[in-house]
Amino acid sequence: MENMIYAENLRKEFKKIIKEPGVKGSVKALFKPKKEIIKAVDGISFSVPKGEILGFIGPNGAGKSTVIKMLTGILMPTSGKCVINGQIPQENRKNYVREIGVVFGQRTQLWWDLALRETYAVLKEIYEVPDDRYKQRMAFLNEVLELDDFITSPVRTLSLGQRMRADIAAALLHSPKVLFLDEPTIGLDVVVKENIRSAIRKINREEGTTVILTTHDLADIELLCERIVMIDKGKKVFDGGIEELKHNFGNVRTFAFELTNPDDFSKLDYRTKYRLSDDDISVERDKSCVTVKYSTDKVSVEDIVSYTLSAVHVKDMQIKDVEIEEIIKRLYRREVEV
Repeated sequence: MENMIYAENLRKEFKKIIKEPGVKGSVKALFKPKKEIIKAVDGISFSVPKGEILGFIGPNGAGKSTVIKMLTGILMPTSGKCVINGQIPQENRKNYVREIGVVFGQRTQLWWDLALRETYAVLKEIYEVPDDRYKQRMAFLNEVLELDDFITSPVRTLSLGQRMRADIAAALLHSPKVLFLDEPTIGLDVVVKENIRSAIRKINREEGTTVILTTHDLADIELLCERIVMIDKGKKVFDGGIEELKHNFGNVRTFAFELTNPDDFSKLDYRTKYRLSDDDISVERDKSCVTVKYSTDKVSVEDIVSYTLSAVHVKDMQIKDVEIEEIIKRLYRREVEV
């Protein structure tokens, strides 16, 4: 399958001036600065086939934003290369930006005091979209993102959910081949989040738009992406499908139950019974409700359940499969080897 995005051994280093305390340190930093090299991105490689929605995730400070800025041409890599639809982002920027759309969750590209319709008219001229194509495009975006209810309103009057839909429409006005979405559902309520996700799915399905999605909302990843690239401390720690991640690293189960007598909780001691460490098991209690998360490499489902039922009286219980959020937390803590 044709690759729309290709990144090879991307590195980005920043120089940081180390200042010693006091006035003497300030003077020394001014005339003889001591510098430290910070590796924000350290040799990341991946590719994205045309028409794929890729989840690009990692904790704060992992280097996600730096990678996105290199892919969009805002930053120049220290070394390595990236190619999007046959173009190098840092070269011939004017033509390249016609190929991409970018949405940053907390920053808007819209004009604050203009009515939304006027904002789109300005963007039409910037991107030199022909009149007939502009009408077709706006009709499609109105259908997918339901803009009609607020398209005559000034941007400053829009709710967060409306503004996010408006920003996505602005990023898609010129029919880009690649869409970069940075936290598109941050701060939104459940209903608006699902509306945004539905719009992204429809745009991807009907137009074949390649999407790179960065998010801290694991529901976004599970509902939109079949594949994720996970980075931490500037390095890639996982590249594969969500099902592969669950299969390879999903050795965590959750056993939730309700005690008939809350005082019975003191009778449970899983760590001593099965010689488990804090990394192997965690137990949380909320009144009569108990949640046990444990590694199936160390103790079986059968053992956990049978011990619990032999030690205490249980009203109700439920065994849950591993959630992707828990897998990712464990990867961040290096509790599994990648």
